[in-house]
Amino acid sequence: MTTNSYFSQGTTGEQDLVGDLVVEQIKMFGKDVYYIPRTLVNEDTVFGEDNLSSFNGAYLLEAYIEDANGFRGDGDMFSKFGVRISDQVTFIISRTRFTEAVDDNATLIVEGRPNEGDLIHFPLANKTFEIQFVEHEIPFYQLGKIHVWGLRCELFEYSDEDINTGVAEIDAIELNFANAITVTMASGGSGDFTVGETVTGGTSNTTADVKSWDSATGKLIVINRDGRFTIPETITGDTSSASWTSANYNTLNNVNTSDTIDSNWTIETQADGIVDFTEGNPFGEFGNSGGTI
Repeated sequence: MTTNSYFSQGTTGEQDLVGDLVVEQIKMFGKDVYYIPRTLVNEDTVFGEDNLSSFNGAYLLEAYIEDANGFRGDGDMFSKFGVRISDQVTFIISRTRFTEAVDDNATLIVEGRPNEGDLIHFPLANKTFEIQFVEHEIPFYQLGKIHVWGLRCELFEYSDEDINTGVAEIDAIELNFANAITVTMASGGSGDFTVGETVTGGTSNTTADVKSWDSATGKLIVINRDGRFTIPETITGDTSSASWTSANYNTLNNVNTSDTIDSNWTIETQADGIVDFTEGNPFGEFGNSGGTI
């Protein structure tokens, strides 16, 4: 027996009314967030991941925080690797507003819905979260239609992605945590590099983004390198047209982390006093089983 035809499961007008009320409630009791779509650069189709992802836009959107008591998850934990913050949160957003504010203005990996792997920046707490799962059936078909997305998120862990959203507090993630090296320039250069511009090596064609430049000391700190600079070579700013000759740099000394976290350069320098790396094989010679070679 079919359902009673005299009782509606929800007319189009009723569904639209509920949708409008949902939007109104989220605007009244929610918070402004930025939705940041992920762009795949070099996807690994075997593991289904892309370590070179980029984030090139941020779209303002209102969202309701499901748990008003604070962030979920394990909170702050002390481990042998230091303090780990594993905050979790669920954002509720209107499907209608997502389409208007994000989907109609951005290119998504999967169109028409929020994507796992995209980011949500929460300005009130100045934290950025990564979407782990998109809940699409809660509340369950009110009057025959679903009006919201539930975005289950965890605190974003930066892993050298390229972030250029145009929102300063979001872009600061890359400036503060990307692998940054110092290129020391020889005297006699011209012009001043500007923060954020791309610089290019004249011989190696290596490019990088400028984090900071000190003309007095000739020290250029760069992030997002796509190769190794040649020593010496002329490094030119794409927008400033500044031109200086590189004198020295090393790729192990990451100036964005302290020595207590990143020990690559410390290990490298101390190992030079233990092992003679000028030898072809510092641990022995092939075929020498004892006695003379």
